[in-house]
Amino acid sequence: MVLIALQVFVFGGGSMPAGDEGVLTLSIGVRVSPEPGAIELLRRYNVALNYAINKILSLNLKTIREVHKELYRELREWFGFPSRIAIDCYRDALANARAWRNNPKKGKRPRVKKLSMLLHPGSGYRIEDGYVEIIGGIRMKIIGWDRRYDDYENREARLVYREGEMVLWISKRIPRPEQYKPRDVIAIDINERKIVYGNHEINKDIGTAVDRAYKWKVLAESLQRRYSSSRYPAWKRRRGVLNRIRSYHRKARNVLEDWARKSPLKIARLAVKLQHAVAREDLTGLINSLRKIKNKDHRTKLIIMGYSRLVKWIDWQAMKLGAPIVIVDPRDTSSECPNCDSKLEENGYRRLKCPRCGFEADRDVIGKLNIRKKALKMLGIKPSFGGVLAPLTAPQMTDVNPNRWGEPMSRPQRGGGTLALQGGEEVSSFSSSHYPWTSAAF
Repeated sequence: MVLIALQVFVFGGGSMPAGDEGVLTLSIGVRVSPEPGAIELLRRYNVALNYAINKILSLNLKTIREVHKELYRELREWFGFPSRIAIDCYRDALANARAWRNNPKKGKRPRVKKLSMLLHPGSGYRIEDGYVEIIGGIRMKIIGWDRRYDDYENREARLVYREGEMVLWISKRIPRPEQYKPRDVIAIDINERKIVYGNHEINKDIGTAVDRAYKWKVLAESLQRRYSSSRYPAWKRRRGVLNRIRSYHRKARNVLEDWARKSPLKIARLAVKLQHAVAREDLTGLINSLRKIKNKDHRTKLIIMGYSRLVKWIDWQAMKLGAPIVIVDPRDTSSECPNCDSKLEENGYRRLKCPRCGFEADRDVIGKLNIRKKALKMLGIKPSFGGVLAPLTAPQMTDVNPNRWGEPMSRPQRGGGTLALQGGEEVSSFSSSHYPWTSAAF
């Protein structure tokens, strides 16, 4: 099976470091044959890396000059590394040491367990004639590769070996699309069950993958309990059981990662189609609040959902397509009336009502409308129709399942009462019976 993978790195708030405003940084996964020589080199590199980390921390080395003086000769002579790999090894070790020093909750000294190594382009690795060649003469055949980014320069890479598969992650920089001037905002409200998104006219939702992922996590934990006692966790020593537990955890991660990649792409495409900005809440520090939830199942589901992963992909998909990103303060987005800013009151399960103007809606719809309202204010855009809600004749998005690969299921059509959108979505006429709360707002 061919592996074509994409891994992305984005920066908070959609901003780039100084000097990188016009580029996006990504990593392309190149699956290669796991040659014995490469595996042996990775194991030797892992031992050297942990040795270098311990020495950097023990001697309190802080600069690359100090690290080079203490470690370069040892890495060359003791571990038999070529010059370039020795340099990459102590650079890798210094990065790990700095990360540990900057962590306010320092635990034990860091120890790298995963077999991976940093490689410099040209002198560390090169790609020729369908092979990846590492310094020292190790050649690995390319099995799968995303060729869309071949025209961009290969930068630093990381070779990773895990569970019988070897992947070379190559860093690349691509031009960042120019952002358009938004007409309005597609706001996103996230909860455990679904993502609600849209504007004052559009209300759509995407179910989360938390329940599917949680099922695999429960299976893994049940196996751990079954093969454990109060004295000894036997599952750690039984290879078959350990591999099964790892496979369950891996399936849970894959389910969430796949959902977190595809859902934001759908939202970003809609924003670009309508020339809208994408607005989300600032969820920094949310994990600390989640850990205080008393209900264990609810707490676990919210934690494994991975809000940081989801917002990373929301930002990336928007930046990749040129959609502006707006990050708003989450305070009061689910408790204030989007019409008159009054405090809302409970009126049934997950429904809120304004005692002042009579507005009533689902909690998630209110969150979406308030996020849009804050984003419009930040962008300096005057709300359409004089407020946050649409008239009864406004079009309403309807959910249509896309095909497996997310490709358009029909070509854009003109006329006929509906407008086809990418991914099999369409705009149809709005009916107030779908959303009875609209009658209370007008």
